[in-house]
Amino acid sequence: MLSNSTRRWLAGLGVAGAFVAASATPALAAAPQVELGVYFGDTTIATGSDGKIEYSTIHSSAPTVLHDLSVRYDFTGLAGKVTVAEEEDTASDCTSPSANVLVCTSPWEVEVDEWGLGGIFPVQIKATDKAKDGDTGTIKVTLSATGFDAVSHDAKVRVGEGVDLAAGPETAVSVAPGKSFTAPLKVSNAGGTTAKGAAVVFYNDYGLNSTKHYSNCTYVGDELRTCRFDEELPAGSTFGATLPYTLGADSMAPGFKYGEVIWMTPNEFEDFESYLGNYDVTIGKPGTDGKLTLAQAGGKASARGFQADTRPENNGTNLQVTVTGNNSTDLEALGASVSGAAGATVKATVGLRNNGPATLDYSRSGSSITYLSFDVPKGTSAVAVPENCFPVKGDEWGEPGQPGARHYRCYFDSFLKAGDTVTLDFGLKIDKVIANDTGLVKINVPCECDGGFYRDLKPANDTAKVVVNAAPGGDGGQGGGDGGTLPITGSSTGLIAGIGALLLAAGFGGYVVARRRKTRFVA
Repeated sequence: MLSNSTRRWLAGLGVAGAFVAASATPALAAAPQVELGVYFGDTTIATGSDGKIEYSTIHSSAPTVLHDLSVRYDFTGLAGKVTVAEEEDTASDCTSPSANVLVCTSPWEVEVDEWGLGGIFPVQIKATDKAKDGDTGTIKVTLSATGFDAVSHDAKVRVGEGVDLAAGPETAVSVAPGKSFTAPLKVSNAGGTTAKGAAVVFYNDYGLNSTKHYSNCTYVGDELRTCRFDEELPAGSTFGATLPYTLGADSMAPGFKYGEVIWMTPNEFEDFESYLGNYDVTIGKPGTDGKLTLAQAGGKASARGFQADTRPENNGTNLQVTVTGNNSTDLEALGASVSGAAGATVKATVGLRNNGPATLDYSRSGSSITYLSFDVPKGTSAVAVPENCFPVKGDEWGEPGQPGARHYRCYFDSFLKAGDTVTLDFGLKIDKVIANDTGLVKINVPCECDGGFYRDLKPANDTAKVVVNAAPGGDGGQGGGDGGTLPITGSSTGLIAGIGALLLAAGFGGYVVARRRKTRFVA
């Protein structure tokens, strides 16, 4: 299941999902001409190893289809030091038209949008027998496709000593919401070369809150993201520290929280930071509570040059927190009241509010926190529909955002904090003025799919009305429909609720996985 590439392994874990900015909107989507970009991560490889498998990532200013796609890897600047070859067991068509150049092409149409498409043309980067610790150079990666100007990116490659950092055993604890606990942090040098320092990346679920913020670690709020250590780890030694946490009082109980811990060399961490910088994401800010040190179990030895891990498959471990007690939440459906003349188009804003006390967090699975159904009022037609809503008629489902249906099912993002609201904007054309024309909104609708919420503390408020042209003294519905007429220009662009809910920037992965949502989050 795991490869010899740290980036691929971390991509599988979704490590850098924890480093995504809290909101994101498609860039350059309105540009008159589609522009492409290509990215390939900086890489540190070890002498005497199988090297690493890396990918190219394509970016586009707007959704488009590429024909005759090719990526050219020019490693002339690393001639005699590094080889770049097509990964085995792939369907890529790669040739070497000249020395130190590899060109990979695709005979298929390739769809790409503004969120990026990764995993393109994987290649193995490997040090030659003549390479030595400290060698550096660049790989020039050039993307070409019919109808587009070629674009390039230069990636830095470093050759260093091979070390083998191994994470400690898995940790399991049980704790109630709002209570404190500790978790061990351990790393061993399982190789024969002294490791000159180490770095560690954390991917912790929401609610695993650090109670101390150390100066050699970085944080976003109380979320621990990285730590760096300058202690040298002699071969065969083990080092450790203890991390203090508090479980968020808004954690769902009973339930589970998880965290991953990924160790890497300081040079590999520099590559990781460069990757994050390319996507404009942050590892957070250093703490002010003093330095976190690793307790050493042996003496020090000298080390030199660059270093890369030769066995990334043993770099990670897990923290599993069993959340005890009972702490659920109340999701409340939100309806709307709108009015207008025949022929007018009005905006009906529907949705739900998390009244707490628990936050809903399905970020690990990426599934919807709940499912909503909307019955369109009889005298109206749905002319603008959010892209996360589907028309449903019996067992038949239409296309996302398709107008003209009488009944819709909608999904949401995978995170909704206690106290927050998520809304959907439907554009309703008033075909006929009917007093108290009513549609129905339901949440927590059963679905034979992942996610959903079926432990609601107050099921009685899971239904709300959308009332069009309410008569005086009539039922005005529930929630925040703002009424009035307006031009319909399409669904709103979604914001991310919670770190990594929509975008998984795979920290060492060289690709970006995104699930686009068109819901609007209101704090």
